[in-house]
Amino acid sequence: MEHADFQNTIVALDAAGRGLERTSAIFHNLNAAETNEQLQALAQEIAPLLSAYSNDILLDAELFAQVAAVYENPPADLDEESQTLLEKTYKSFVRNGARLDSEQKERLREIDRALSTLGLRFGEHVLKETNSYVLWLEAHELEGLPDFMVEAAAQAAEEKGRPEAYAITLAMPSYLPFMTYSKNRERRKELFYAYNTKASKGDALDNKAIIQEILALRQERAQLLGYATYADFVLEERMAQSPQAVLDFLQELLDRALPKAQAEMSALEAFAKEEEGIDRLEKWDFAYFAEKLKKKEYAIDDALLKPYFSLSRVVEGVFETAGRLFGLRFQEQPAIPVYHPEVQAYEVFDASGRFMAVLYADFFPRAGKRNGAWMTVFKGQYREGEQDSRPHISIVCNFTKPTKSKPSLLTFQEVTTLFHEFGHALHGMLADTRYGSLSGTSVFWDFVELPSQLLENWCYEKECLDLFAQHYETGEAIPADLIEKIRAAANFHQGYQTVRQVSFGLLDMAYHQRDAAQIQDVAAFERELMQPTALLPETPGTLMSTSFSHIFQGGYAAGYYSYKWAEVLDADAFAYFEAEGIFSAEVASAFQRHILAAGGTAHPATLYQRFRGRGPEIQALLKRSGLLDEAASGSKTGV
Repeated sequence: MEHADFQNTIVALDAAGRGLERTSAIFHNLNAAETNEQLQALAQEIAPLLSAYSNDILLDAELFAQVAAVYENPPADLDEESQTLLEKTYKSFVRNGARLDSEQKERLREIDRALSTLGLRFGEHVLKETNSYVLWLEAHELEGLPDFMVEAAAQAAEEKGRPEAYAITLAMPSYLPFMTYSKNRERRKELFYAYNTKASKGDALDNKAIIQEILALRQERAQLLGYATYADFVLEERMAQSPQAVLDFLQELLDRALPKAQAEMSALEAFAKEEEGIDRLEKWDFAYFAEKLKKKEYAIDDALLKPYFSLSRVVEGVFETAGRLFGLRFQEQPAIPVYHPEVQAYEVFDASGRFMAVLYADFFPRAGKRNGAWMTVFKGQYREGEQDSRPHISIVCNFTKPTKSKPSLLTFQEVTTLFHEFGHALHGMLADTRYGSLSGTSVFWDFVELPSQLLENWCYEKECLDLFAQHYETGEAIPADLIEKIRAAANFHQGYQTVRQVSFGLLDMAYHQRDAAQIQDVAAFERELMQPTALLPETPGTLMSTSFSHIFQGGYAAGYYSYKWAEVLDADAFAYFEAEGIFSAEVASAFQRHILAAGGTAHPATLYQRFRGRGPEIQALLKRSGLLDEAASGSKTGV
């Protein structure tokens, strides 16, 4: 056997299997964005094979012995990136069972095989529930809906073969505007229950048993590896490091936000009573009356803003923002093959004309696409000798579709969503590392949201909005007073929004810290955990856990807190941009060098320190959210 060294073992492992990685990435991305029954059936077959393949590597005793030999006697001249790769490689073996005995290894294989298919089934059930539901309306039931919503509902009905009716679906561009604008309270309630009972009805698509299986297997796997809980296992490789650190962080936010949220709900309930005689504000009333109250207080709503946010102009705006910050140029390239006619492909170049990436953009909902928005990678970046293999990146969204008379016009929330996903895309496109496993978004999960959440901040800045916010008919720039109203309304119901995000984080942690055997009733467990953060009356029969794809299908298990954790980082980082100018070349260059290009080549705390000159502090987030009181103004709490 050849003597194990850094090059023939650690570097060789990093480079191994690139063809399979790329093929697997393409398949799984298509299964998320353009799936069908054939792909779903293939996914169920392929997932266990990929799990077994991974285990064949990570549980190979001879291979681990070689990795351990290099780890225990590392070369003295390793640079930081190589040292990080060595540590990550060694830990990946240890954290995936390399030290277990043969019987334990076999059980680990069984667990991983089962988990690989359970997550897929969970997501398939949610997608089928989403696609199968339609709320059919007649003309007299459209009161309150703006013209764009009426036209979209008519077009959806026509596509479904009922041109005389109006169709509302559970896709977010249909569901959310209806809940926000429809005056028909009973229909809002009906749609609310449809959305919040997905995969929980006791039929073949019910996810409750799958949740219990997933939790039990995750717990068993963690304990097999020597961890008390699955949360302990996950958080060992996160900035937070421990469940208690996460709980302390979430509790601090909850303590600050809950009184504000309760006051917001009291005011909203009083407003609903005054407006329409509603004695008890229900969850299906929240978006409707919140929008009316926001319009009253700030003279602003989505119907007023949407004409200034045509999708094509917003895309140009986010490209221009990236150009001003990082010198990037985007050129649409119709010759690049795409997986659906709606997908656009771009070649990306830096200021010197060097090719940086291929970017795919997939913006509209359809039957084969799951809900939500995400960034993903078809091909990662790495360097090998003189070759710099550039990445292929994709952003996938579910935005308002164009109608016969109007282009796609985005809500302001959809604008921030596009900037968010594009921030992730920048992390991928500007990757500049030697090793593929450290490239781009291959960072700690509670650090990965920093670039995405940071970029959202530009949506509130006049200097940025002036680049793209123009009326789709007249070409008129968005008025300065509207920009001021957007900024003024940014903290509207921020207490409520913070408590809501914290509640999801606490539920996630509870699922992954508790003994899975004690969770006999998923609905009762969720109800118990959500009760302390409840701001509106309970809605019997609803259940969000059965469609909580972030933690049961995606990668956010014991990590949903990451969104709020990264908000501390992004608010602190944007305060730096604000101090120097939001398009400061110096700050942008530092962010690109130390965060976007660096990927996972060093600990995120180290990377942030290099960018900011110090660690992150929480005050910027509390100030931005309107949660910084006099007593806390001197706090130096960080994350």
